[in-house]
Amino acid sequence: MDNGYWVKFEARRVAPSTQLPHGIRYSLTLHNRDNKRVLGFDNSHAVKPGRNRFGARKTTWDHKHRRDDIAAYEFETHGKLLEDFWQEVERVIAERR
Repeated sequence: MDNGYWVKFEARRVAPSTQLPHGIRYSLTLHNRDNKRVLGFDNSHAVKPGRNRFGARKTTWDHKHRRDDIAAYEFETHGKLLEDFWQEVERVIAERR
């Protein structure tokens, strides 16, 4: 990709659970030319508990990493996940030009 960026996708089917209700464990990452991850969407681990807009605790593991920040990600569909990831990739690369 531009300026030496590259992406890595990992996905595997798993039994649906409370944390992984869509039955897929995934990791979508963007790396810079120094092989440092600068963006990632994944559900490979729990995130610090928080509250969603309805006041209940979030139990799914979906989240995104941007630099050192981690934020919950509201998984809707597999297609939307890819769309959101590529939009963030474009944003990150544009910021660093």
